[in-house]
Amino acid sequence: MNINLDVQREVNALPKDEELLKWVTETLVFEKHGDTELTIRFVDEKESAGLNEQYRHKSGSTNILSFPFETPAEVELDLLGDLVICTDVVKKQAVDQKKDELAHWAHMVVHGTLHLLGFDHLTDAEADVMEAKEIKILSQLGYTDPYREIEE
Repeated sequence: MNINLDVQREVNALPKDEELLKWVTETLVFEKHGDTELTIRFVDEKESAGLNEQYRHKSGSTNILSFPFETPAEVELDLLGDLVICTDVVKKQAVDQKKDELAHWAHMVVHGTLHLLGFDHLTDAEADVMEAKEIKILSQLGYTDPYREIEE
């Protein structure tokens, strides 16, 4: 499988390009998706909030935004789309949820890649399907279930 991953770092972000590629690859292999190209952009809260307002009509920054690319039928292009990840939000969530930060990064990338592949969580049934896929993919990567409750 050939994956062209463009990583854009507008802010310092923890995951290395190799880790990002590993997480994206595992998701694509799990979904039996072939060669593709995608972008992961790490942004600050201001940029995240602006994109969230513009495209989702919601105020404030968010952990990840997914922008699937819909290729016209007459165009041969393996572009999956773009992921925009807000560094500060992901780091804060990891602390607040008492999760390993790298594991939370992995979850965000797997989650976002599944969105690019057409999965969503707008209904309970969709959420059940998507979460089960995330849990399985993350398990294959050596991470625990991101939805399990952390006992104090």
